Amino acid sequence: MMLPPRQQPRSGSLQTSLSLDAHEPRSNSNHIHESPTESASSQETWPAADAIVAKEIENVKTENDCLEQSVIHRVSSADKITLRDIARERVDVISEKMQYLPDEYIDELKNQLKSILEGNGGSQNREEFLILQKYVQSRSDLTAKTLIRAHRSQLEILVAINMGIQAFLHPNVSLSQTSLIEVFVYKRCRNIACQSLLPADDCSCEICANRNGFCNLCMCVICNKFDFEVNTCRWIGCDLCSHWTHTDCAIRDGQICMGPSVKSAAGPTEMLFRCRACNRPSELLGWVKDVFRHCAPAWDKEALMRELDFVSRIFRGSDDPRGKKLFWKCEDLLEKMRGGLAESAACSSILVFFQELGMDSPTSVEYAEGGRLIAPQEACNRIADVVQEAIRKMEMVADEKMRLFKKARLSLDACAQELEAKAKEVAELKLERQKKKLQIEELEKIVRLKQAEADMFQLKANEAKREAERLQRIAHAKSDKSEEDYASSYLKQRLSEAEAEKQYLFEKIKLQESSRALQSNNGGDPSKVLMYSKIHDLLHGYSIPTKTESRPNERRDFRTNP
Repeated sequence: MMLPPRQQPRSGSLQTSLSLDAHEPRSNSNHIHESPTESASSQETWPAADAIVAKEIENVKTENDCLEQSVIHRVSSADKITLRDIARERVDVISEKMQYLPDEYIDELKNQLKSILEGNGGSQNREEFLILQKYVQSRSDLTAKTLIRAHRSQLEILVAINMGIQAFLHPNVSLSQTSLIEVFVYKRCRNIACQSLLPADDCSCEICANRNGFCNLCMCVICNKFDFEVNTCRWIGCDLCSHWTHTDCAIRDGQICMGPSVKSAAGPTEMLFRCRACNRPSELLGWVKDVFRHCAPAWDKEALMRELDFVSRIFRGSDDPRGKKLFWKCEDLLEKMRGGLAESAACSSILVFFQELGMDSPTSVEYAEGGRLIAPQEACNRIADVVQEAIRKMEMVADEKMRLFKKARLSLDACAQELEAKAKEVAELKLERQKKKLQIEELEKIVRLKQAEADMFQLKANEAKREAERLQRIAHAKSDKSEEDYASSYLKQRLSEAEAEKQYLFEKIKLQESSRALQSNNGGDPSKVLMYSKIHDLLHGYSIPTKTESRPNERRDFRTNP
């Protein structure tokens, strides 16, 4: 039987596990007695080192960024896009729109999808996820050629919707554009920790050939899901085809049952695992023994109890005497550990039990190679050897535990120092935030003062403007009045001049009439009449023109003084 997978985390990559069922955005795999379908799913796990301090530092930095931010990016309603738009609209149209969207808006879209995939909103989020996935999976235009033109964030959202995995939206997951496209079209494993090209190891079995996205290196043959459980009895591997199956799935589908011994068809029956991929059996007792020998010393109490529960459920229906003993032993240790038994004692007990169980095998204790019974003395000698070997291994386990304890102590001290440094950094960031807050308040005071001064100057300017307008109106009124007075005086003077001219002409006419009368009276002496007329004209010419000489000058003044 194959040992459980021993995956090593990639440096710089995100260790996370998510539900891969397209109809279950999230499920819990921590509970021991869960259903096989749920156990095949996996709960998202994140690195826990310094999580609280890192979160506090991130909150402080976020607040500082908010204080320092002076420009807010706003998106018009015409440019906004939704998750449904991404799921159903053409790739090139959405890609062009997303090029002009701010990063804050794209992050908000990703957070919305994360919330839907987590399933915290109940049936509403589940229904929304099913709608989005239906849009994506019903489209025929989402091919490798069209997805090359997609915006990266658009591609991440499409892959997360199609696979039901929110890890593709995480900023620390840095898959290339090509890898994301291959995951979407089922040419690469959707397990971020695996990322194998499909079919893995060029497997040509029916399951690998017919199941889209199935990876025989990390996925269960029955439920088609993966998780990151390693060094555990949670997974059973086939000795022949190297495909893996969840223990819960195998129990549920009857793939674990009694059958003839794999080593000898004529021997007694035992608990077997029958692989669905190749339909061939693998024995379970030796596999469980190897898992505990290699992995049990590194398990904590919770892990050991979980593994004992797995073994108990595997051998619950066993008719084999050794399988029954293993079932009873697991149940007994579980009861004792719930009562307070330390995991080191329980681990030593189960390892010794496996050594003793090996001596009870039909081929080594009850029968010799030829079928005869083994002598009691020989059996006792073998038991003594097993006990000595068990003691030696227990001492090795104790030494290993002490080494692990010292290593854990050093790690704890380093963690305490790092926590202290982080606490100092948090205090410095808080102090810096307080200083920046005071600076911002001071600047706000200055801004308010300058605003008040500007308002005051604006008020004075408005008053000066109104005063200027009033003076201008007064000046215009005085100018109009002076023009009217001047025009009136000028018209009066012209009227007086016209009266004088009228008088002059009247007197001239009278003079002419009198001259005619005198001429007629004097007998028509023309020389006397002419002389008299010239004397009269000279007298009038001396007085009348003196009044009209000023008229041109007055007319000129009138023109120059409006």
